[in-house]
Amino acid sequence: MSGPGRIRVGVGGWTYAPWRDNFFPSGLVQSRELAYASRRLTAIEINGTYYRTQTPASFAKWHDETPDDFVFSVKASRYATSQRVLANAGEAIQRFVGSGIAELGPKLGPLVWQFAPTKRFDPDDFGAFLALLPKEVGGVRLRHALEVRHASFMDPAYLALAREHRVATVFADSTEYPSFADLTGDFVYARLMGCESQHATGYAPERIEAWAEAARTWAAGGEPTGLSRVVEPPSTGSRGSPRGSAAGRDVFVFFISGAKERAPAAALALLERLGIAPSA
Repeated sequence: MSGPGRIRVGVGGWTYAPWRDNFFPSGLVQSRELAYASRRLTAIEINGTYYRTQTPASFAKWHDETPDDFVFSVKASRYATSQRVLANAGEAIQRFVGSGIAELGPKLGPLVWQFAPTKRFDPDDFGAFLALLPKEVGGVRLRHALEVRHASFMDPAYLALAREHRVATVFADSTEYPSFADLTGDFVYARLMGCESQHATGYAPERIEAWAEAARTWAAGGEPTGLSRVVEPPSTGSRGSPRGSAAGRDVFVFFISGAKERAPAAALALLERLGIAPSA
C-alpha cells in the first residue's frame, strides 16, 4: 500500500459579508479577501461558476493570488446538470470545461457536478452523461465529483456506474439530501453542511474530532465507521480501515451551508486537529 493521500480543507467561496466580522481582519479590502483566505485554508470551492460563466482572465487572476500549494475545486455549470435529458448535455459540458478552468493549472482540484433534488437516477441517461465528461483540458487532468440529491441514487446500480466511469460521489453531511459515504472514485469529496451558530467552530469539538478521524482514514485508504452507506464496506479493523485497504486517497473537505458564518472557523478547527499548516 502507498502512503496516505493529501487532505485539503476549505469553504465555499470567499466573498461573504458576515466573514468580515469573524474571519477576515478588520479593514481588509475586499480585493484581498481571496489572498487572505488562501493562506489560512488549503482549498476553496468556487460556487459562482454554477450560476454564470467565468472568464479565463478570472481563473488566471485567482491562480496568481493564491499560494503555490493551494487548490480550487470548481462547481460545474447548472446548464449542464439541469438538462431534462442528460445525454444532451455535451455542449453545456464543453462550454463550461472550455471557459478557462485550465488557467488554474496545478491548482485545479475536482469539478463538482451538482444535480437537482428532483433529478432521479436513470441508469441509461446518467451513464450517457458520465461518458461525456472529459478526462483533461489544456493538458490539465480533470477529476469529477457527482453531487446527487435524490434518494433514487442510493442504489448499488448507481455505485457500479460511477465506479465504472471512475468518478467520485460527494458525501454530504446533510439532513436535507441523501447522505451516503460509499466510495466510487480514487479521491474523497465531502461537503459538510451541518454548521450550527451555537458552536464557535460550527460543529461541536467532538464532531470536529470525528471528521478529522474520518479524513485520516479516507486518506490512508480505509473507510471510516459510523457513516451511512448503500453497501457496507468489507469488515473493518478497530480504526475503521478495512483489511486490505486501497491505496491512499486525496481527500477534500468543505464546510458548506448550515450556519455559513461559522464555516471558516470550522475549517480552521479541522486543519488544526489534523495538524495541517496552510502555505503562507
